[in-house]
Amino acid sequence: QVQLAESGGGSAQAGGSLRLSCAVSEYTYMPLCMAWFRQVSGREREGVATIFREDSSTFYDKSVKGRFTISQDSARSTLYLQMDSLQPEDTGMYYCAAARATGCGASFLRNRATMHYWGKGALVTISS
Repeated sequence: QVQLAESGGGSAQAGGSLRLSCAVSEYTYMPLCMAWFRQVSGREREGVATIFREDSSTFYDKSVKGRFTISQDSARSTLYLQMDSLQPEDTGMYYCAAARATGCGASFLRNRATMHYWGKGALVTISS
């Protein structure tokens, strides 16, 4: 069993930055595909970025590539999402998620059903 807890949501002006964190708790370490998803008002939950826990390889949705950076700490127990050049359309609830997997990337990012574990979410609000 894996438990995920987000922190760091909040408000910012357009063009500003925020960083989200996700604490990963588990009884036994396991390979995971870690991801950030977001749900914007009126739209389905969509994948933002993934990182494979074993080798830190990353994949981004085109809407955030070059602006957002997903990373993990050296202990592989905390996931981060650094968000720069934020825009009002980035406003939404951001969720940390994880899948028991031996790989990661686009197929996980584009199908939220692949995720086995979810955090409760962190609200991000960007004003123009």
